[in-house]
Amino acid sequence: MHTTDYFDTFIEVAEDSPTDHAVEPPHRDQPTVAELHYELISARPYELTSDDVLFETYARRNGIADADRPAAREQLFSKGQACLRSSPLGKRYGWGIHSDDQGRVALYARESEEYRRLAGADDVAHTRAMRSSRG
Repeated sequence: MHTTDYFDTFIEVAEDSPTDHAVEPPHRDQPTVAELHYELISARPYELTSDDVLFETYARRNGIADADRPAAREQLFSKGQACLRSSPLGKRYGWGIHSDDQGRVALYARESEEYRRLAGADDVAHTRAMRSSRG
């Protein structure tokens, strides 16, 4: 079983992010990945792991019934998945993602004091959201 969970890690905003401050993803009739990631993490900071967020996003976008979710989750993570470094939240919308020592995640706006603290902290690992372009 593969996992996308990070522990004691701060995913900083991508270097080529088009915004200098965090913004909520726009609401659409058919929710986007960004909108679902934002909704799930912001409503429940430090309750869900990366795997939880990615699976719930997958399940909602694919209409997976509650009864079918355990098998669908096992199938999804039977092969590697893109982690939250690829989330539009860090690539485009200006949100840093912190994983605590149990892998649970929370969002921090790039202009916030807590983002700056986490970005400079020695007690967490640091990585960046993936760049949108190769350049």
